[in-house]
Amino acid sequence: MRSTGSSKVALVMVRMSSTETSGRGQRHGMRRTRRLSQVREHLESAETDFLLFSQTICPYCTRAERTLDAHGFTYTEINLDHHEGLREDVVAETRHRTVPVVFDLRGDEPVFVGGSDRLLEYL
Repeated sequence: MRSTGSSKVALVMVRMSSTETSGRGQRHGMRRTRRLSQVREHLESAETDFLLFSQTICPYCTRAERTLDAHGFTYTEINLDHHEGLREDVVAETRHRTVPVVFDLRGDEPVFVGGSDRLLEYL
């Protein structure tokens, strides 16, 4: 079963710890406003058993979906092809470079499961 949830956008002020050089060679600390991790936003907004990051052409993603369906779990699928910059955010959060990227949301805290093979072992 698929579900889509509304994303909440949060802004935070981040003091950059590194210094950057301006055009004149002066070093200065920078403050930047940046969006919180899109991955965390999806984890917080999903109201299903699992969260699945996928891509359009991906047999392993299809296998993960079928596995979750066969076990009767609900899941939210986020297609990385439709969200600019999200793939980089997923890799930064998980260090997992292939799809699917699966999280178990049934407990108090999300659990990063891994990919399709790992999901089969996990269940």
